[in-house]
Amino acid sequence: MQISMPISPLTAPQIFPFHQPILQSPKPQKIALQRHGNPVNSFRDSGLLSTIGVEEEYRRARSQVNRKGVDLEGYSIEGISVGGQETCIIIPEFKCAFDIGRCPSRAIQQNFVFITHAHLDHIGGLPMYVASRGLYSLSPPTVFVPPCIKEDVEKLLEIHRTMGQVELDVDLVALDVGDTYEMRNNLVCRAFETNHVIPSQGYVIYSVRKKLKKQYMHLKGKQIEKLKKSGVEITDTILSPEVAFTGDTRTDFMLDPRNADALRAKILITEATFLDEGVSIEHAREHGHTHIFEIIENAQWIRNKAILLTHFSSRYHIEDIRKAVSKLQSKVTAKVVPLTEGFKSVY
Repeated sequence: MQISMPISPLTAPQIFPFHQPILQSPKPQKIALQRHGNPVNSFRDSGLLSTIGVEEEYRRARSQVNRKGVDLEGYSIEGISVGGQETCIIIPEFKCAFDIGRCPSRAIQQNFVFITHAHLDHIGGLPMYVASRGLYSLSPPTVFVPPCIKEDVEKLLEIHRTMGQVELDVDLVALDVGDTYEMRNNLVCRAFETNHVIPSQGYVIYSVRKKLKKQYMHLKGKQIEKLKKSGVEITDTILSPEVAFTGDTRTDFMLDPRNADALRAKILITEATFLDEGVSIEHAREHGHTHIFEIIENAQWIRNKAILLTHFSSRYHIEDIRKAVSKLQSKVTAKVVPLTEGFKSVY
């Protein structure tokens, strides 16, 4: 059901356990200590301290590789996002996935999918997602798409119905920029404009609550109940932006005042495809992507409590990502966290 609601002003409102690899401990070394020598120097000379240091760094790096998700502002966020390969971000509390990538198995349990644009690394797994829902006797999902691609998505699904001789039941919703859709009675979503090389859009998910109108705040309970029974609307509907997801985009979306909610949501999930001087800002913009240097340049517009960075180029290692994130963290008050699932350490 699509609805129209005004946005009222917002009142400023762990990582999952690491899976440590089992490492074989180094064999004890026999160390001859001189009677009057310095024991620390003897350990250093033996090479044991350097070995321990390397192993500790290795453990830290592997724990990052094995991380499966993050907890931010009360939400569990998981998934994978590697530039040019696949992007699917899952928020179980909303029963939703932003983009579908190659349809990771965890996404099949989500009732809603938000497609930002038609590149295959973001939409390629859609037929598999819909088919898997049917296979497991789950209810038909609701899939949101930019209106300009709805017809083509319907054709895509029809081709798979014909080839596979299967039913692909789905509620395909063309959600235009500015349109609002009620996901459940306390949750709505709205599309906002992004800036990629093909038509694209992001999404904001809002929590919904009722607040007694100011003119009735002085009344007692029985008086309020009487007004309510008489049919008087005694409450205002307040929408609070919880999570915003951009998908692939240039940073231009940050400068559009109509996208203010994306920059004041509790969590902003956005891309940072390029991270260092090895790729220019001009190159990033030419390909419709964001360079982290541009996020730093526009940091003054960010009002989010947390930022989840995604869609890093596969050229980077976890250590490169950490270094770049630390630069952005120094410029914003929001907590900055990278989604590193799918990336490797140099170790």
